[in-house]
Amino acid sequence: MIRYHVNTIVAALALAAPLVASAQPGPIRVGVVTPLSGTYAGIGQQVKWGLDLAAAQINAAGGVMGRKLELVYEDEEANPAVATQKAEKLFQVGKVDFLTGTVNSGSTLAVGQVAERNNRLIATTVSFADSITADKCSPNVFRVNARAGMQSAALADWMASTHKNASVFYLGPDYEMGRSTVAAFKAAAEGKGAKTVGEVFAPLDNKDYSPYFGQIRGARPTVIYTSVAGNDTVRLFTQMAEFGVNRNVQVVGASGTVTSQNLGAIGKAADGFVTGVGYASSIDSEANRKFVAEFEAANKAKPDLYGADSYGVLFLYKAAVEKAKSTDTDKVREAMRGLQWATPQGTKTMRAGDHQAMQDMYAVRAEGGQFRIVGKVAAEAAIGADACTRF
Repeated sequence: MIRYHVNTIVAALALAAPLVASAQPGPIRVGVVTPLSGTYAGIGQQVKWGLDLAAAQINAAGGVMGRKLELVYEDEEANPAVATQKAEKLFQVGKVDFLTGTVNSGSTLAVGQVAERNNRLIATTVSFADSITADKCSPNVFRVNARAGMQSAALADWMASTHKNASVFYLGPDYEMGRSTVAAFKAAAEGKGAKTVGEVFAPLDNKDYSPYFGQIRGARPTVIYTSVAGNDTVRLFTQMAEFGVNRNVQVVGASGTVTSQNLGAIGKAADGFVTGVGYASSIDSEANRKFVAEFEAANKAKPDLYGADSYGVLFLYKAAVEKAKSTDTDKVREAMRGLQWATPQGTKTMRAGDHQAMQDMYAVRAEGGQFRIVGKVAAEAAIGADACTRF
């Protein structure tokens, strides 16, 4: 009789063990929809490097509330239609708690709608279009990187001090980011005395920019502004140098136009290019020097703004989850709003009114394969007014 009871108890415990184990919380799954192929694959590579490094460091330090971070990647191909499909898959099938990685601004806007339908949160670390945290803002979308208007504030400030009353010609990619960045810099530049002498928009993944060169030459600009990115930048700068379009003209552009990912391929044609950025590997701080050393050790390459901001986004998410004491969407959203967190750039603040990160901005010049800081604008002066009205 005693043996029967003992065996029954043992059997009951054996049956209960899997139930107890299954009740233990598993990893926190973070979806990453980013371009791993195509024109923007180099940007996606920096995104992946930054996220992988942050996740490894967070997990080595005990995770988030004792849970490991698990990154689940999908290739968005810099295509909004593909990005929405991949995001839906990650939310519905992958059961991710949070999503990041979108590069194309159209992808970020589209995936933001998917996030709202699924009651999940996303954060972009790359997309520039002002509309993401302005007229097309979403309560479920955050941005940790600098938007186009913030980049423009730093670049326009530098240009006004070095090229007074400049005549500017604009060349951007023909989609949301390209038109947004051109509009933002045009407003900032004209506000400081510059004159617009022309603009054109080329298709994404354009192979030949020479048809636009006659129009540029005819306008006789003193400054050319461009917001092409990735492999498109290599082709544009190479062709401008071949045709002499950039001779005796200052070339400036958006943050993602020339980065550590494409600088080597552009070579001397990039020398003298100036941009406004929220991150440069030359930022002189202990936190940034440590980050650069760790990033280079892990990836055998320097971080650019995409790598740095992608690294920082997981520390934002970690801080928000620990503040909320939960991964519940509503609780994490509220915890993120107004949150301050440490990044390689310094302390950032997630503005509650529009979910746009506040940070100092820099003007940097490319010279000899390196970027040198040539100007700075404080966060409060760069960010401008909150233009979100949806929440």
